[in-house]
Amino acid sequence: MHDATTPCIRVVSALIERDGRFLVTQRRPKATLPLLWEFPGGKVEPGETDALALTRELMERLALEVRVGQIEVEVDHQYEGYCLHLRTYRCHITGEDPRPVHVAAVRWCTPAELAELPFPGADQASVDALLEDF
Repeated sequence: MHDATTPCIRVVSALIERDGRFLVTQRRPKATLPLLWEFPGGKVEPGETDALALTRELMERLALEVRVGQIEVEVDHQYEGYCLHLRTYRCHITGEDPRPVHVAAVRWCTPAELAELPFPGADQASVDALLEDF
């Protein structure tokens, strides 16, 4: 948990699986935490539900249409100067395959490959929790 004086950002991400591989995206070179990998998603804006934020972010970043399912992992992570509250939802693609619109790259990774990629702290905690099942 974080202390009340530290701003906390709500973020949602998508766990999308296909043939035993998981969709991950690479952050752009000029982004915060550049070139690290993450499950796709983004910030929840004021007034948005998690599902609405996730469908909006995936469309903006990957031109990807999804159906948002159940929450898989919930993580609080303290970064310098702020905390991040990350909820990862299982999602199912309902349209075309993802393409890198506002991300550096898109990859489908096996659990073993996920374990080798560099992730930001909150995302790493989510990956670790998910990999416990593999």
